[in-house]
Amino acid sequence: MVSDSVFIRKTAKSDSLLGLASQKGGVGKTTLAGHLAVMAESKGAGPVALIDTDPQGSLSSWWNERRAETPAFASVDIASLADHLSLLEKAGVNLAIIDTPPAVTETIRKVLAVADMVLIPTRPSPHDLRAVGSTVELVEAVGKRMVFVINGAAQRARITGEAAIALSQHGTVAPVTLYQRTDFAASMIDGRTAQEIDPSSRTAGEVEALWNYVSTQLRK
Repeated sequence: MVSDSVFIRKTAKSDSLLGLASQKGGVGKTTLAGHLAVMAESKGAGPVALIDTDPQGSLSSWWNERRAETPAFASVDIASLADHLSLLEKAGVNLAIIDTPPAVTETIRKVLAVADMVLIPTRPSPHDLRAVGSTVELVEAVGKRMVFVINGAAQRARITGEAAIALSQHGTVAPVTLYQRTDFAASMIDGRTAQEIDPSSRTAGEVEALWNYVSTQLRK
C-alpha cells in the first residue's frame, strides 16, 4: 500500500485522474476500476495509483490479494483529497483511478470536483437507466466530462442497443460494451483481472478496447 498517498517511483509525465461514479450500486465500478488500472499499466500509462473511497473497501481488499507490484494503491483521507492528490503528483503518479461508493453523495461530489473525467458504468436494465439521472446531475453540477460505459450486457439482447440510445440523450457513450461473463467478476477473487488470467479472452479484448478509448479521452 502507498501510505499517506506517497508513491515512490518517479516519472516526468503529467498526471490524470479518472473517477468512476454511480449513485446506484451493483454496476461494476470496482471491477472496472481494477481492470482499467491493470490494463493502463500494461499499456505504459503508469505509474497508476488506485484510490478506494467506498467504506466497504472492496477495491482495497482486491488489491491486497494481488501478487503483482502494480498498480499501486494510495490510502487517502477524502476530506483532504486534493492535498493527497498533489502528493501523488509530486511522487510521480501518472494516472489515479478513484472508485466511489454508491449513494454517498458528498464523497462522490468531492471526487468529481477533482476528476479530469468521470466514467459512469451502467447496466442495460430499465431500473439502472432510470437511476442514472442522479449521477448525471452531480457530474453536470461540477461541469466535468462524463462518459457512460454499458457493463454486464447480455449477448444479442435488444435492450443493450436501447440503453445506448437512452444514455446518449444525457452524454457520450463509450463505443465499447462490456458483456456479462464469468471471468470478468471471478477474476477479482484472487487479486487478478480477466486479462491477466487469459490475455486472449473476449473480456480482455473489451477491457483493452475500453482503455484505449478512455486514454484518448483523457488526453483531450
